[in-house]
Amino acid sequence: MKPVDLILLRDQLLAAIREDTGSGDVTSRSTIDSEWTAVARYVTKQDLIVSGLPVVEELARLCDAGLRFRSLSADGDAVPANTVLAEVQGNAHSILTLERTSLNFLQRLSGIATATAEYVARVSGTVARIVDTRKTVPGLRLLDKYAVRCGGGLNHRFGLFDGVLIKNNHLVFHPGVAEAVQAARQRLGHLARIEVEVTNPRELDEAIAGGADVILLDNHTPRETRTAVLSVSGRVPLESSGGISLENVRDYADAGVDYVSVGALTHSVTGVDIHLQVRPTRTGH
Repeated sequence: MKPVDLILLRDQLLAAIREDTGSGDVTSRSTIDSEWTAVARYVTKQDLIVSGLPVVEELARLCDAGLRFRSLSADGDAVPANTVLAEVQGNAHSILTLERTSLNFLQRLSGIATATAEYVARVSGTVARIVDTRKTVPGLRLLDKYAVRCGGGLNHRFGLFDGVLIKNNHLVFHPGVAEAVQAARQRLGHLARIEVEVTNPRELDEAIAGGADVILLDNHTPRETRTAVLSVSGRVPLESSGGISLENVRDYADAGVDYVSVGALTHSVTGVDIHLQVRPTRTGH
């Protein structure tokens, strides 16, 4: 699994820290002497798939270069409740400054990874692969999509710049699906991979006639999906999207599609339950 490039995220991580700390942690400053040191452990309270430990390590460095961070698990690991994922040692004020921001990232990313793994498990034994969408937190797409990979899913295009996906709002500028695909092919050349979204059998036939490389079946029922799969008969890969849930994802996979894209992986994720256990070590006096 390709690691996340934290250099690209430095500004977002700093902004997250500043958002929480502002001019400083008034509670810690007013209740704890600045000389106190501590050790803190990130502990799971449920079974989950880990994602985000390198992010927490970078946040610790940005909060206080003197903090010592140690991972005790790895991103992508499936761990049970009460697992210690990592620990951080150093100045108590710095650890408490780090606490909420680091947990927010770790809980969200591990939540995405855990949800993705559930979808992947549901389609096990079929040819279908679970893929994400662009329905991510603005500014944090790199992390959201990384978390999907931690859970065993695949990334769809990252943005508008790295993949062609002709959708309904593009099709309104053309007389038909085939014409839209051919326009893209003419401008991009024969090496470009072109995907097109279709909503009915007529558009499906037009997409194939136009030379689409991948076809997205938008908001089809499982029965309609199976009919489309039989009609295409392996000529191009098919992707199902729209209305996909844990309850019905197996029906789409059993229909024979190659990919199932799930916006819920990132747009409505539930963060997992992880907490930080802090233990004082010494005052420094």
